[in-house]
Amino acid sequence: MSAFAQATIGEAAWSAEGTTPDAIEAALRDLLVRRARDERASSHGGLVPARVLNMIVFVPSGFAVETSRRLDGVGRYHASRTVVLSYEPERERLDARIALAAEEDRAEGELGLLRETVVVEIGKRHLDDLVTIADPLVLSDLPTVLWSPHGHTSAASSLLELAQTALIDSLDETERSPNGWRSAMGHACTLSDRLYVVDLAWLRSTPWRERVAATFDPRPMRSELESLSRVTVTHHRDSTVAAMLLVGWLASRLSWDLGGARFTEAGEDVLAAAASAAGGEIDLQLRTAPELEVPGLQTVELSSGSGQRVRLDRGPGGLRLHRRALDGHERESTLLGASRGEGGILGEGIRQALLRDPTYRPALNAARAMLA
Repeated sequence: MSAFAQATIGEAAWSAEGTTPDAIEAALRDLLVRRARDERASSHGGLVPARVLNMIVFVPSGFAVETSRRLDGVGRYHASRTVVLSYEPERERLDARIALAAEEDRAEGELGLLRETVVVEIGKRHLDDLVTIADPLVLSDLPTVLWSPHGHTSAASSLLELAQTALIDSLDETERSPNGWRSAMGHACTLSDRLYVVDLAWLRSTPWRERVAATFDPRPMRSELESLSRVTVTHHRDSTVAAMLLVGWLASRLSWDLGGARFTEAGEDVLAAAASAAGGEIDLQLRTAPELEVPGLQTVELSSGSGQRVRLDRGPGGLRLHRRALDGHERESTLLGASRGEGGILGEGIRQALLRDPTYRPALNAARAMLA
């Protein structure tokens, strides 16, 4: 049985070998009817199918367990209906499984949400028919997000006509080199020309961007933005794109002109660039942190020509804020709950499929300018 089905089977499930998309869709409708009838006969208040978001996941069968675990960790941000296309090149037969999962912690008489997972096991011979297979299985009146967490870009691209949002992770799509970073950001730009893009690499910097914005929001601090002279970001060795997107965000919001980046004499662990602004030139450095075990940023530090310095450090449960005022006085505080963890990042990515962040594309364009 598919790992996805095992992860979600509660009280209602269906499976078939050598089936068709129409048969799967009919079985899903029948299963929903029977599940609702059984619920009415119980002491609960009934189940309401969640009708907010479709999610199509294209994943090689060897990564099914890992992807299933990642989806299990998104908490309340599960898609209403998840259609998993589990790909095994040598497979000739179309097999399918359906699982309906209901909330388990309902009080007696309380309505609960019912979420649906459809797993279709496909082979190379089915790649030309992905739209035909997936189309009957998504709810046509709901927005659809497409996620292909382990590459297979050409196969996933054929499904874009069914989606309004693409969920990507530039961290997964790049080798650690300028060509790799350029390719990842170019792919994000190409997708953004067709539909809305949610980039998990971008979402990993959300707490950092929120805190930087909040720190410089008070009126006395806003003038410091005009005299920034140095920005340093340290990050996981795989998260260079995330660091570049944060710098791109600063550049796009503060009207900086980003110059080409270069490696310093320290090798490929330090990426240096410069930005031109009305207040002068800003020195930019992106440094890898070999000791960091999980993806994301470790430190963001901004210094101004007046002597003001703001530094954010990654810490257990949140971010630590260090601030040196103009008088030299140092202040430190901990911002609890700023870290979402990887499960929280994916959950936020699914939620963002229903929203629109107007700051991502300008930040992406600015970050690409560093590699021009």
